[in-house]
Amino acid sequence: MSTYTVDMTQPSKINFAPTLVEEVAQNIRTILTTPLGSAPLARGIGLDYSIVDEPEQIVRARLLGEIMTAVAEQEPRAVITEVSFPGDIRDALTGRLLAVVRYSLADEEGA
Repeated sequence: MSTYTVDMTQPSKINFAPTLVEEVAQNIRTILTTPLGSAPLARGIGLDYSIVDEPEQIVRARLLGEIMTAVAEQEPRAVITEVSFPGDIRDALTGRLLAVVRYSLADEEGA
């Protein structure tokens, strides 16, 4: 089973002819960067950002749950194995809490 990474701390480019792994990664990145309800004709895509004004430790815990739930519902081909927030306290104090998501493909789980 292979593990793949979506690192929100790094810029990325959109590939308009992606492989399966690239497509799933792009979809996860889209989920993480889209506020829930903001995508026309796809209001169910994204994360609930109403938690942003909570204390940093609470935001981390709630955002972890949001990411796990949203990816499971919105990109079922991905099985999340780990979510981390590698930034330091300065990032949290300036409102930057970027995730690194590690996942495997659901098809590879059963193989």
